[in-house]
Parts: sequence; C-alpha cells; structure tokens
Amino acid sequence: MSDAKSVIESGKAVLGIEFGSTRIKAVLVDDANKPIASGSHEWENQLVDGVWTYSIEMIWDGLQDAYKEMAADVEKQYGVKVTNLGAIGFSAMMHGYMAFGADDEILVPFRTWRNAITEEASEKLTKLFNFNIPQRWSIAHLYQAILNGEEHVKDICFQTTLAGYIHWKLSGEKVLGVGEASGMFPIDSSTGTYHAKMVEQFDSEIAAKGYSWKLLDIFPKVLSAGERAGELTGEGAKLLDPSGTLQAGAPMCPPEGDAGTGMVATNSVDVRTGNVSAGTSVFSMVVLEKDLTKVYPELDLVTTPTGDPVAMVHCNNCTSDLNAWVNLFKEFTEALGVDVDMNQLFGTLYNKAMEGDVDGGNLIAYNYISGENITGMEEGRPLFVRTPNSKFNLANFMRVNLYSALATLKIGNDILLKEEGVKVDKLLGHGGLFKTKGVGQQILADAMDSPITVMDTAGEGGAWGIAVLASYMIQKDGSETLGQYLNNKVFAGQQGTSLNPDPEGVKGFDEFIKIYKAGLPIERAAIDSMEL
Repeated sequence: MSDAKSVIESGKAVLGIEFGSTRIKAVLVDDANKPIASGSHEWENQLVDGVWTYSIEMIWDGLQDAYKEMAADVEKQYGVKVTNLGAIGFSAMMHGYMAFGADDEILVPFRTWRNAITEEASEKLTKLFNFNIPQRWSIAHLYQAILNGEEHVKDICFQTTLAGYIHWKLSGEKVLGVGEASGMFPIDSSTGTYHAKMVEQFDSEIAAKGYSWKLLDIFPKVLSAGERAGELTGEGAKLLDPSGTLQAGAPMCPPEGDAGTGMVATNSVDVRTGNVSAGTSVFSMVVLEKDLTKVYPELDLVTTPTGDPVAMVHCNNCTSDLNAWVNLFKEFTEALGVDVDMNQLFGTLYNKAMEGDVDGGNLIAYNYISGENITGMEEGRPLFVRTPNSKFNLANFMRVNLYSALATLKIGNDILLKEEGVKVDKLLGHGGLFKTKGVGQQILADAMDSPITVMDTAGEGGAWGIAVLASYMIQKDGSETLGQYLNNKVFAGQQGTSLNPDPEGVKGFDEFIKIYKAGLPIERAAIDSMEL
C-alpha cells in the first residue's frame, strides 16, 4: 500500500478511461502497470428520432462521475488526493459520427456504431475503394449524410470519434490513435495514416457537391502508440475533475478504440497473434503479415495501435441463447425441488457436451437472438432443428449449442485461415464462454484449428489497456516496440493454459458447419414467417 501511495503522491500514477457501451470505467495504475484504484459509471444509449445516441451532457457527466469514483477510491485506500498524473489515456467504442462546426459545437446528435442507417453509403464506398466499409464506420456515416443531402454537412469543420472528442476537449489536440482511426477510414499500414489513394477517390466522388472542405481538412491527425498526443490543459483538468484538485500538465497518449485496447489487454499486438472475445457477442482479431487478396464482407480490416493490419470477424450472437437453455434446465431442477448452483449447472452441462459426438449427431442450432451479419440475417429467430434420425441426447444437445455459439465466428475465420492461408501462432481466448475450464476453450481450438490460450487471471479490460498504452508512451526504452514492452514489462511471468485442437474435433466441427450452412434457409423462413 505504501508503494502505491508514494506513486500517487509523486504524480507518477497513470490513468486510463474507456467509454464502453454500458459502462465508463477509470483505472489508475502504478509504474508497473498494476491497477491500484478504479471508478465507473453506468450509462445506456438512447433511441432519439430513430438514431442511437448519447447526449453531450451524458458524456461529460459520465466521465466526471467515473473519475470522481476513482479519486474517492484513492482517498479511501491510501488517504491521499490525486493532484498530478504521470500520463493519461482515453479510449471508447469505435466508429460512429461526431461532426463539429466552426464554433466547436456538435452539429447533429452523436450517431453511435450501433446505428444501421448507412447501407447505401457502405455499399457504394466498398465498391469505390475495393475495400470493405462496414455500416458502423465513420466514413460511411459521413457519406450517408452527404447522400441524404443533410444541411449540416457543408458546415463541418471537424469530424471525430467519441475517444477523439474527449481527447480534443481535454488537450486541445485533434488527433487519433491509428487503431481508432482505422475505424473511421482505411489505413495504409506502410504510411501509418489514412490511405492516400482512397482519400483522393473520396474527395473526387464528392467534388461536385461544392463543399469548402476536403476530407483531410476535417479528419483528425493519425498517431501511433508511443507518440505523445498533447497534454492535459487547465481547461481539460477542470472538465475531468470539476473539484479543481487535479492539476494540468499530464502527457496524453493517442486516443484509441476498444478493439485496440482489447489487443493490448490480451497481449495480442504482434504479427501472427490474435484474440477471441466470447460473451454476449463474439469477435476475433488476428494481426496480419500481409494484405488479403480480395475484399470480404465478413472481414473488417482495422489496425493495431501501432498500425499493423488486423482482420476482424465480428458476430452479434454468442452466449445469450446458450444461457437461455441453461436457465431452462435450472427451472426444471427447481420444479423438482432441487436447488442447483449456477456455476455447478453450467459446469455439468458444458462438461456433458464433451461426451457428445464430434459432429453433433446431425442436430442444428441457430443462436440468433439478434440479426447476424456474417450469414446475412437482419433479425434473429433462435432455432433448434433435428431429423427423426438425429442422435438426440443431452451430450449432443449441449455440444451443438456450444458449436452454435462459435459457428459464425468459424465461418468468418475459415475465410481468413483457409481461403487466405493466414498463419496464427497464438490465439488468446477471453470472456464468459471460457469460465468452465477446458470446454469452450477446446471447442474454440477445434473451430479455429489453432491452439487457444486462456490466462489464469481474467484480463483487466480496455480501461487498463489504454492505461498501459499511456504508460508505454512515457516508459518505453528507445526503439522498444509495443509488443516488446508488453512481453517484457507487462505480461512477463503470467501463466496461462493452452489447448491444442483435437484432430477429430476439428473434423467434427467442419461436418457440423456443413449442415449448419445448408440449414440457413430454415432460419430465413423463420424470420420471414414469425414477426417479432
């Protein structure tokens, strides 16, 4: 405790704050990147006039509350106040649309990544660039506003993301980390900034509109991890800590997105590494050695916080339907008068799955609580399907539901790993699917046909990840890369458990995926015939 206290008193503690979709979290770390205090604020997006948004007031109230909680945690634990910081970093959910006018005021309400209102722009830009532009990307939102003929577009002086907005207001700097910028517009990893040819293509495409600006006039400057991105101003310090206790001057690292901080928090920033996050949704990120040969709508191309290309497979559904089935079994045990601990129930059912046939016994499950972009379903209808001859038993039932949780991830990654031949040396799994030791981990290893490592201790999350990036900025030795820093100074000595793919399991999952794909018209029919 005395060490943490002295770090705080000497102004060497580093602060990371991340804006997630439901929680804003602040984490204070010491000079060894160990968390020493934290605070958080719960918030929810609002549907206003058909747009998912957070108001400017919600953003600042949430930031100040999370910081206030962290500062109170410091006082409670160590009996001191936070007056100076060694460095600060901000991160947030990526993408979306925040456009500002000449008076620095927002021109239209913040449009978050959750809005699926840019289909026309997404399709046209993908064709123009020959590069996949998902609907949630910032450039898709800008172009859709142009296509819609929205009046405010001519008045744009600056466009950024949520992380970029916070950083700008606290430092005065209009910048973004390259990982975050890669969700605004395609990045050229050889230059570490926006792809010059695509910028020219976009400017030419909209030239006839006669706007006074070109794209680079309104976009933030791109920086890489380790670069300095300004410092906390006096005005910024008061915005963060209205009590006036926090002083100005702390250096600030480039603001990043939650994908980049997730890579940092799982030590997955080097080439041929990746991570899989499996909870309510599931996504994988693999750092590429070279560009893909063609455009795939299933694969989003972003970058690490140092600008290396990353292929991302993002799926909307993972454990929600699986959890619903487990809850049904809980109701059954309660009806029998048996009180079962949920951890025991999950463990029992998950382990039972490992006794099932490797191909799932000719059963199919679709876990689509919501729509699924990978398979082209705009809405969800959870389904379980079997033939009279299917091997219907508890083990196969559970195995197939676990397969279903990872099926769309496998479809996307089969493109990456099989069609494109991408090599992966290490994949780290994290999230709720892996709580039952050895089950979700083994099924993921079989699905990906790659070794999967799960750390003994859960990752600290994105707020810790951006704090580590801020620490890297002030601690790195000369040409020390981010990967070297993470390996040598952050994750050194941490233990994890690795499982290799089982050849029979790999073969079985491949067989399941064949009937899963063949049965997709059943899911389509359910969507078309069953109204929400």
